[in-house]
Amino acid sequence: MSTQIPQQTEESSETETEPETASKGDERRTEKRRRAAEERERRQAEEAEKAAADDETVELKVFRYDPEVEGKQEPRFDTFHVPFTKGMTVLDALMYSRDTYDSSLTFRHSCRQAVCGSDAMFVNGGQKLACKTQIADLEQPIRVEPLPHADVRKDLVVDMEHFYEQMEAVEPYFQTNEFPDGELEEQRQTRENREKVKMSTRCIWCSACMSSCNIAAGDNEYLGPAAINKAYRFAMDEREGEDIKQKRLEIIEQEHGVWRCQTQFSCTEVCPKDIPLTEHIQELKREAVKNNLKFW
Repeated sequence: MSTQIPQQTEESSETETEPETASKGDERRTEKRRRAAEERERRQAEEAEKAAADDETVELKVFRYDPEVEGKQEPRFDTFHVPFTKGMTVLDALMYSRDTYDSSLTFRHSCRQAVCGSDAMFVNGGQKLACKTQIADLEQPIRVEPLPHADVRKDLVVDMEHFYEQMEAVEPYFQTNEFPDGELEEQRQTRENREKVKMSTRCIWCSACMSSCNIAAGDNEYLGPAAINKAYRFAMDEREGEDIKQKRLEIIEQEHGVWRCQTQFSCTEVCPKDIPLTEHIQELKREAVKNNLKFW
């Protein structure tokens, strides 16, 4: 018995110390995370003070809204002071604000070369690509908002689903029933025809034109300038053939197609790729009229 009691006592002691050791480990990890958070907040505060004290700063007023967080469900504007550097874009300033001041600031961006179209925003009262818009060209304070006439998901992110549906409605892909003879023969396009459709191919699906269109704001079924421009790109391509062109004209000459356009040129003015959208819509109107003229 004398040899068993110490063993039981030792086992009991080990059992009792294991939770204590684990508890101390949890406390150390919690303390480490707390110190890291405090250090991060301290650095952010220093950056903010440095930016505020710097003469070369940019003042951003950014729209904020988060329907999933209590206390942020009421739309507001937050102000950020960003150190200015030569060549800085609105996207650069937003990324600095997110990385330095508030990691919850939400917006879309990808290529940063005005190609992907994901960062279209409403900057100082106009639709612009954030990655293309130079801070030096804007008056301060710079007001950044999500695209108008679209449901806001969070901060500067809007729901693009309706826009994509309108784009898909015009069947934005090449179709033809006429193929060249021979398997290796290319489907050629004349230089003149390529020049005709060249500008329309530059569309990057950013929805800036759709957001600027008063008709689209009031008519949810209107195809919109971007979709009609995409229809123009293929309807005017000589390689598709007359039968496919006829099909496309039937799509765009519907009640909520080209005839809803009131030639306000707002879409052309805001297009970041300088596509003559209004001109393309008017040309499709002329094609639709000629298509319906019958001489007998």
